[in-house]
Amino acid sequence: MKTHDLVDWDDFKKELESQPGFKEALKKTELEFQVARAIIEARIKKGMTQEDLAKAMNTKQSVISRAENAKTVPSLSFLKRLAQVLDTSLQVQFKPQ
Repeated sequence: MKTHDLVDWDDFKKELESQPGFKEALKKTELEFQVARAIIEARIKKGMTQEDLAKAMNTKQSVISRAENAKTVPSLSFLKRLAQVLDTSLQVQFKPQ
């Protein structure tokens, strides 16, 4: 693929947003992706691979992968263990819309 064949992210995003139902679907899954992003960022900040994190949590790498790809909604107990292994604190907030 040539460089000039690449699609600009902003153009691609505009195209996606113009599709019927896209914005609604994105809004419905926003929280799951925020959780996934937070897990990825915390793991990387700690310098761990998915495999490292899985071993430390006594689980499988595929479980970490599913959480990081927002293919599952992690339980509160999973998030607590994750916070402990990553030496972080878990915070939940309710904010006015």
